[in-house]
Amino acid sequence: MATTEHPPPSRLRSWMLEGLSDMGKGGGHQGPHAVPEPAHQGRRWWRVMCLTGVDYFSTLGYQPGIAALAAGLLSPVATIVLVIVTLAGALPVYRRVAEESPRGEGSIAMLERLLSFWKGKLFVLTLLGFAATDFLITITLSAADASTHLIENPHLTSTLHDKQMLITLILVALLGAVFLKGFLEAIGVAVVLVGIYLTLNLVVVFVGLWHVITADHVVTDWAGALTTEHGNVFAMVGVALLVFPKLALGLSGFETGVAVMPHVQGDPDDTDERPTGRIRDTKKLLTTAAVIMSCFLIATSFITTLLIPEKQFESGGQANGRALAYLAHNYLGSAFGTVYDVSTIAILWFAGASAMAGLLNLMPRYLPRYGMAPHWARAVRPMVIVFILIAFLVTWIFDADVDAQGGAYATGVLVLISSAAIAVTIAARKACQRKGTIGFAVISAVFLYTTVVNVIERPDGVKIGACFIAGIILVSLLSRLARAFELRVTSVTLDDMAERFVRDMSSRKIRFIANEPDQRDRAEYRDKIEQIQQDNDIPGEDFVFVEVTVLDPSEFEAGLTVRGEVLHKRYRVLTLESSSIPNALAALLLHVRDATSCTPHIYFEWTEGNPFANFLRFFLFGQGEVAPVTREVLREAEPDRARRPRVHTG
Repeated sequence: MATTEHPPPSRLRSWMLEGLSDMGKGGGHQGPHAVPEPAHQGRRWWRVMCLTGVDYFSTLGYQPGIAALAAGLLSPVATIVLVIVTLAGALPVYRRVAEESPRGEGSIAMLERLLSFWKGKLFVLTLLGFAATDFLITITLSAADASTHLIENPHLTSTLHDKQMLITLILVALLGAVFLKGFLEAIGVAVVLVGIYLTLNLVVVFVGLWHVITADHVVTDWAGALTTEHGNVFAMVGVALLVFPKLALGLSGFETGVAVMPHVQGDPDDTDERPTGRIRDTKKLLTTAAVIMSCFLIATSFITTLLIPEKQFESGGQANGRALAYLAHNYLGSAFGTVYDVSTIAILWFAGASAMAGLLNLMPRYLPRYGMAPHWARAVRPMVIVFILIAFLVTWIFDADVDAQGGAYATGVLVLISSAAIAVTIAARKACQRKGTIGFAVISAVFLYTTVVNVIERPDGVKIGACFIAGIILVSLLSRLARAFELRVTSVTLDDMAERFVRDMSSRKIRFIANEPDQRDRAEYRDKIEQIQQDNDIPGEDFVFVEVTVLDPSEFEAGLTVRGEVLHKRYRVLTLESSSIPNALAALLLHVRDATSCTPHIYFEWTEGNPFANFLRFFLFGQGEVAPVTREVLREAEPDRARRPRVHTG
């Protein structure tokens, strides 16, 4: 491979690219200036659970209020339906996802294997668009709700009532600052925040339940009003099922739970191929988080519905977006309520940390590997800056309104869960697990129904998702176009016969002929040599043919294996398999140059046809305009013309 000299990077560039991530590279090269960060040993599963829990558990800050607005007096019943779907649907799905993609790729990687070529890439980009919707809206919605808790505090409302946008932007910026400092510190912060927040919520729940139990009329009044409004139990369950899609925010956290999976410690004897301990502990993480959250969801929906007047949940009401904080202030006093507000603000602000971790884990696994992002997209700090700037834009568009962002958030969550359910259904079917296939198919149907209903009721969510998808696809294609002439072969390996050919030629002039294989008979190779001799006016037959077979042109980076063979007892042929003919030829020439210290020559014939059409063939299918593109790849990879392999075209 070429070893091109680069000028030393600036201090700012070195800091920005420090610890360049190798996610999704599978051991490939890291980029021109980056020193890879040594793999850390991970953290105990319960600590990582707190990181994903700042997203999942923080929904207690607004979920009871959303349930009350959506279901009214039926909020506890609708929440029980949500819990059943969580424990019997989402949890089994993501436990299976953890088995199938232990590196944190999630269901996207499982579905990627089903489709090849550009269909697979576009499908993955679409799912990444919804993932970006989920994670980025998590950041902006949580920060907006944190600012709501701050300005609604009785001690601060008069001072901060018109500063919500500014406060939200500051909280988003502070989150970015944490990740610019370092990611692993975020786990320690998450453990403290989750511990304090759950403890305070436990106090609020116990006090709320005590008031419900001791005030007999509260339960009887609620039960009477419920019977009057809905008639019987079956009607109540039916209505609860209908409003269930509006409660979908309570399902958040599972995708981030899988996305942060690489940070789970696992067992000492875990390998990258068989991370048994990591899978086991991630299942513990998912199960424990789901059980804790389910208990809190049921209890909080019950006490908030029974103890808070219905009008207080509406827009402008004191419990809007902060139902538990309302109870904390009213039943435990202003001092405890303020402490609860601070805790809620902190965890809602930091809920974006798990979403940011998910983005930083997910995007570098796909876009750089597809050639659809620059090399620096594998580095944490530049990506943090990009995501924070997008979060600023989203916050400004939605005017830091929690309710306005709910539809987009729910759509992202539901699409990802539905795709995960479909992926594990297919995995179970391939494994010939009949019961598992039927069970996961039913779960898939439930989530697909929920997704469709949510999209119909709140189309703004899918519109926002479509904007993210369109943006990702556009940027990805532009990046792929900008990197079209990049040397994108990560390694070159020659077999014994190929090495023998190269050693033999190194004592003379190294000449290759690029040949598009057809019949591969004696006449094909004889005619090709005669044509090259005539076009370039060179004598002799001391040539080695090079033939490239294009496998998947949508792939961007891969290693190159070169095999040598002698055909018809006379013609030496090197065969290569790659996603692009010009890139493979350029990589081979540079490797031969470095191995022999000789300048190799390669001979082409011109590609007939429209140059623009031929370039599109190269861009989409890896072939077309082979001669000029090979030279351009060599020119970019080796600026020194004296050391550059020679390209001849007749």
